[in-house]
Amino acid sequence: MTTARNRAVDRIRRERTLASKTRLLEAPEAADDTMDDTTIPDERLELIFTCCHPALDTEAQVALTLRTLGGLTTDEIARAFLVAEPAMAQRLVRAKRKIKAAGIPFRVPPDHLLPDRLVAVLAVVYLIFNEGYVARVDLAAEAIRLGRALAELMPDEPEVHGLLALMLLHDARRGARVRDGELVLLEDQDPSAWNAAQIGEGRAALERALALRGDGPYVIQAAIASLHADDPVDWPQIAALYAELSRLTSSPVVELSRAVAVAQTDGPEAALAIVEHLDLGDYRYLHATRGELLRRLGRADESRDAFARALELAHDDAERRLLERRLAQVR
Repeated sequence: MTTARNRAVDRIRRERTLASKTRLLEAPEAADDTMDDTTIPDERLELIFTCCHPALDTEAQVALTLRTLGGLTTDEIARAFLVAEPAMAQRLVRAKRKIKAAGIPFRVPPDHLLPDRLVAVLAVVYLIFNEGYVARVDLAAEAIRLGRALAELMPDEPEVHGLLALMLLHDARRGARVRDGELVLLEDQDPSAWNAAQIGEGRAALERALALRGDGPYVIQAAIASLHADDPVDWPQIAALYAELSRLTSSPVVELSRAVAVAQTDGPEAALAIVEHLDLGDYRYLHATRGELLRRLGRADESRDAFARALELAHDDAERRLLERRLAQVR
């Protein structure tokens, strides 16, 4: 993979140099123009667009690009897609076989084809950020850098600005997420520890997306993240935005987030009614949320079981300690 990636970078550089030299030969009067007018100013982003070939289905594009260029392991990608690691490994193998069998060319798409690949490219950047937000700061910073490059490349795409806003607003709270090595939930965080400048940049990107009449999933998520930075938090508006996001995505994970907002507006019983119908068997946040709702309803035995299941599924030490504290409180 490393050798292939390096060869790809070298090939792109050679093609760029050849194109620029050809233009100089064809137009001598432009010899003094030293500007690099390549479509994509960022080589890593160039490679992501190259890998996100529409001949593959979007999920395969995203998974393969995350594995090849995103620095994520097969296990990390499997967790992002909420599937078992062997199943994800098989998907990656099938995608590689299809590339070979179909003779899919490895080259940067021309300008007019970039929008066709944007959905997959945004998903790649988003999942790189998600993995980095939990544990790997380097990945989160790389995703934000790619988001900024995308916004420069495609300034009229509202979802590009929505994703950039979403990442900036979440990353702005990074300094308050952990205190003395312990995970701090959003409701318990100290707002003075948030990065105010980054929140401002995120909100500016969100305003740009809204000005472009953006109403896609990333724009909605960015709007929710912006509302979380308000004091007081407008929970009814957050619940309404999650309802719209759920309509757009049909995602059980989004429904779980909506349940958290509903618990703030209509109480834990209404939220639990949503959670109990979600098919997210091995998703640790489902069991953690369910445990908290049951705790608030005074159903201690069921709450303990739910927190214990979440603890079994947790893979981060700070998350484990948080769940252990919740279990101790229920006991």
